[in-house]
Amino acid sequence: MTGRATAPGGTGREQRVLDRIDRVRRRRARVTDELITMAHGAGGKATHTLIEAVFLEAFRNPLLEPLDDQAVFAVSSPRLAFTTDSYVVSPLFFPGGDIGDLAVNGTVNDLAMSGARPLHLSAAFILEEGFPVADLTRIAASMARAAVAADVRIVTGDTKVVERGKADGCYITTSGVGALDHPGTLGAARAGAGDAVLVSGPVGDHGTTIMLARGELELESDVVSDTAPLGGLVATLLAGTSGVRCLRDATRGGVATILNEVARASDVAVVIDETAVPVRPEVRGAAEILGIDPLYVACEGRMIVVVDGAQAGAALAALRSHPLGAQAAIIGRVAADPPGLVLLKTEFGGTRIVDVLIGDPLPRIC
Repeated sequence: MTGRATAPGGTGREQRVLDRIDRVRRRRARVTDELITMAHGAGGKATHTLIEAVFLEAFRNPLLEPLDDQAVFAVSSPRLAFTTDSYVVSPLFFPGGDIGDLAVNGTVNDLAMSGARPLHLSAAFILEEGFPVADLTRIAASMARAAVAADVRIVTGDTKVVERGKADGCYITTSGVGALDHPGTLGAARAGAGDAVLVSGPVGDHGTTIMLARGELELESDVVSDTAPLGGLVATLLAGTSGVRCLRDATRGGVATILNEVARASDVAVVIDETAVPVRPEVRGAAEILGIDPLYVACEGRMIVVVDGAQAGAALAALRSHPLGAQAAIIGRVAADPPGLVLLKTEFGGTRIVDVLIGDPLPRIC
């Protein structure tokens, strides 16, 4: 069945009219405006054209194509994970990524940290009047590539337009659902004395990239954002070792803030070896200029792993077997005392307390 209109027994003129209607229906939508206008958010023809020409064109899949207000799908797992996040990064485009792949990867990673297998995402866009359609198309294409890399589908969404000056070009809110096939339960409150602490790669790349991309420091560097989907890395880790207690992606507040959350939730001490934490020289240099500890600088493709100390070697091997974990390292251990604190063994042989981030030295990093 093609769905083609026909006029059995009709005149030749009637058939030509129906053929023309059929061609119009099948014609690919195209946005002729170069900039987003208020009409694109009004719910009329301009809105539908924008959705079909930009979003449906980029994200096309059977669950999205009906363009209903919801996506209907079946799941086989008895347990699901659900998350939502918003993205307001500035600038929108930066070395190694943009707000589009950041939105997909960030939501996928939040699901993966529970051990869930990410399935489907929603995406809502708040666009500012005057935002270039070409930039929106570029962002949608980036999201589509990220979704393919993460093995998820964007199945529903929403678009709103606000007046010029009421936003900063483009904000994105994504929600995601994943299947919990892993039988265990992971969480920050599950760490115990004797556990090992690992990080999946060099820290601080994303926050440093955003800071330099703003051009306020007049510094040049080859560092790029580490934004990446961690679902595959998590699956490799969970398949390669037992005893994983907690997974957390080190985004806002960096590694230091995540470790404090673990220490407080589990009422334990986390002791970190400063020399074991992988930090790129350019990240360390930029942090020194700003007077910021790299442990507080955000990542978007790195995770902290707390695992049974007896399984630390197996966990490290599993992480390093995956491209996103090739530079993974064991950076510390969990102790009973002093509970609720993170301690750093410095390269000079001393020990200092690493507290939760106070303030926000790097605004708008995601």
